[in-house]
Amino acid sequence: MPILETTTLSKIYLIAGRPVPVLDDVSLKVERGEFLVVKGESGSGKSTLLSILSGLDRPDRGRVLIGGMDITDLGEDALAPLRNTTFGFVFQSFHLVPSLTARENVMFPAELKGDPQARGKAESLMGRVGLSERLNSFPHQLSGGEKQRCAICRALINDPPIVFADEPTGNLDSVNGAGILELLLELQRERRTTLILVTHSQEIAASADRVITLRDGRIVTGQRS
Repeated sequence: MPILETTTLSKIYLIAGRPVPVLDDVSLKVERGEFLVVKGESGSGKSTLLSILSGLDRPDRGRVLIGGMDITDLGEDALAPLRNTTFGFVFQSFHLVPSLTARENVMFPAELKGDPQARGKAESLMGRVGLSERLNSFPHQLSGGEKQRCAICRALINDPPIVFADEPTGNLDSVNGAGILELLLELQRERRTTLILVTHSQEIAASADRVITLRDGRIVTGQRS
């Protein structure tokens, strides 16, 4: 059974009172442990697709199944714990809480589910990515690369089976971006995580197990690398 499956997803937004289709009849299967890249020009529907796959948004038509469970119509009370334990998120803009230390940011998802080992897991992960000296630093004291490493640790602390990454290197220079990608893929392989990553980068796409390309909200290619 695929870890994630969609059938005929469609999404329409109203812009200035006019309906604008963003996704159109998108059907997709993702296998466990797969590294899938979603490519496409700006406005092709990539981020909207990621939001719907991860339960942050709902389609106007179609279904989303996670491990065979239909999450399309789940209410927020059911979606919130699912997002915390089944999904990890890495965003372009880091989304660290400014008032929390790096360690507290990483711990946060584990604390939400009441994990008594949250602190130890956070420190272990942060050591793994070279942040042992930054445990008590606040986000404004971190470089862009350090912030994104912190965000990766936060995404992985609950050992989720699926990680969604939306342009995770978009705010970084080429050297830091390459390092973050290498780290993300190393941890993905180590933990056998399913990674679904949105990017414009051909270099990142070349590392994927499979690449799908969106154009005007439709899948136009879907090939294994």
